[in-house]
Amino acid sequence: MHNDAKPEIQALFLDIGGVLLTNGWGSDFRKKAIEKFNLDAQEIEGRHQLAFDNYELGLMTLDEYLDLVVFYEPRPFSVQEFKDFMLGLSARLGNNIEFFRALKEKYKLKVIAVSNEGRELNEYRIKKFGLNELFDAYISSCYVRLHKPSHAILKLACDISQVVPQHALYVDDRALLVRVGYEFGLQTLHFQGIDHAKDFISTCIFQNK
Repeated sequence: MHNDAKPEIQALFLDIGGVLLTNGWGSDFRKKAIEKFNLDAQEIEGRHQLAFDNYELGLMTLDEYLDLVVFYEPRPFSVQEFKDFMLGLSARLGNNIEFFRALKEKYKLKVIAVSNEGRELNEYRIKKFGLNELFDAYISSCYVRLHKPSHAILKLACDISQVVPQHALYVDDRALLVRVGYEFGLQTLHFQGIDHAKDFISTCIFQNK
């Protein structure tokens, strides 16, 4: 899905989980944690659904989230053991970071993270995977108290990067979020792997700098 008209692209708005890295705390990872620590899946998932939006929006710390979701009763493992496992699930997706970093350098693009991530997960991933070498700013839900899908978070990305929507390419792995970006006026790419992304990007017009 993308806009029919293609003005030159001056900025990239990139999701992190699903585009550059594995998702920070997705359902597959929660399942792994439930199995490893022998937890009650239904109870954990119910509590997660109630608490996680507050964590992602920066209204709750990771310790507070885990206290509600996992450590509401005594456990034979420590909070730190669980956090180490949780954080350690993050991994690179191929050479995607390097691809977008090369694209940034080639066209002198502004690159903004537009991501729903909790603070501790976000900051761990930034440091672990050297994301500051790619991103100029982070419009992360935990910092800005806004959440995708929302036009407000996309508007903030435009304001921070000082580009109008039609001059930004928004890349996300979730079709619903891509649709929201398209309706906001961004050029959009539904990320379905790096080869598909390269094919799409070869058709784009970038600023000539």
